[in-house]
Amino acid sequence: MGVDHRRLVPRTDVVLADPRLQAAAARLGRPAVKAAVLAAQGRARAGEIEPVAVADAAVAALPAGMRAVLNATGVVLHTNLGRAALSPAAVDAVVGAAGHTDVELDLRTGKRARRGRDVLAALAAAVPDAGAVHVVNNGAAALVLAATALAAGREIIVSRGEMVEIGDGFRLPDLLASTGARLREVGTTNRTSIVDYANAVGPETGFILKVHPSNFVIRGFTLSTDISEMSGLGVPVVADIGSGLLGPDPLLPGEPDAATTLRAGADLVIASGDKLLGGPQSGLLLGDAALVERLRRHPLARALRVDKLTLAALHATLAGPPTPTWEALRADAGELRERTEQLRARLGLGEVVAATAVVGGGGAPELELPSWALALPAGWAAPLREGEPPVVGRVERGRLLLDLRCVPPSADAGLTAAIHAAARKEQEQRAEQEQRAEQEQRAEQEPQEQHAEEPACSS
Repeated sequence: MGVDHRRLVPRTDVVLADPRLQAAAARLGRPAVKAAVLAAQGRARAGEIEPVAVADAAVAALPAGMRAVLNATGVVLHTNLGRAALSPAAVDAVVGAAGHTDVELDLRTGKRARRGRDVLAALAAAVPDAGAVHVVNNGAAALVLAATALAAGREIIVSRGEMVEIGDGFRLPDLLASTGARLREVGTTNRTSIVDYANAVGPETGFILKVHPSNFVIRGFTLSTDISEMSGLGVPVVADIGSGLLGPDPLLPGEPDAATTLRAGADLVIASGDKLLGGPQSGLLLGDAALVERLRRHPLARALRVDKLTLAALHATLAGPPTPTWEALRADAGELRERTEQLRARLGLGEVVAATAVVGGGGAPELELPSWALALPAGWAAPLREGEPPVVGRVERGRLLLDLRCVPPSADAGLTAAIHAAARKEQEQRAEQEQRAEQEQRAEQEPQEQHAEEPACSS
């Protein structure tokens, strides 16, 4: 008689001693890890997996959580990868703010203080043209707060050419309508004049909304009205500039910035903190002091306020050294080529090719950044994404391109190891596929051979 395989299932304490599960227990807690082990033991007793695979099955069943990845896509602000990478200063600030902080306490007097006063002061210093500033949890929230506080039950005048889709199916008209405001669309898709705005202004006007269509461009027979013209119509002008550029940048001449927009006559500017600013996800409100205070005191502002970790990261972004976003946008193409050549030499494989990087995140859609990439077989894309560390590139014309623009030089060794591991995994998978194909081919041939060997029947 054979041995009952259920007797071979390892004890719970033996499985929990696996170093991988001990590390997971420190991260997720012992109860969660033990539950995964018990479930894996149950699968082994039911014959679904071999007893020796219990620890592996338990590890595979545990939630991985959010994983840090190497962005080798050549897209600086990749929405699927969390947009802006925080600076080391911002990361340190988040860690420092993880415990108890003086977020709403004046340590000198021992009394309650304004929440986020340091970051608000830094933001005001960065944009002196703003009479006041406020921060909420993202750009869409900033627009919702403005629409609710200034135009609930009233009209928002907006050009038909600026009725954009933000992404993931969220559309500006739907977002604004959810606040109880009514949209007054003016002009056409390609042309909206100052006369269109002037004819729409009336007693029911809450404000005029100017939206920068940051993720697309319309060319040809077009007309757009400047904020300087709108500011003379006697109603507030709210400008959503989107990408979070606080001041003019020669690298991005077509991208609106908060300072210039305010000087042009906007009463309120809305921007994102996790795009060109290079900080954490947040919505920035800058402009007329009375309007900003009105928004800050609105009941909805409490629901949209940012937490202490965001405040800490945003303050470090505004007051600290250049961000990874700033550095990636200005990375020297020659240096990128040299790094890529060195990577190819360490690997002994691949090809260094010219590439084009982009800003991403709905910013500067026409700006192309000359770059270089390591070209590898397209089949390596999945193994690299699933490796450690995960590496995300882009597949283009049947090749996987790895652009180092957003990969810090300190990660080059880890990238090299990840590519080596992906190459081995891809080779193993190919060998398994070839072996399966051979086995299937033999299985098809065996019945034919057996039939050929059968003796003929006598009559």
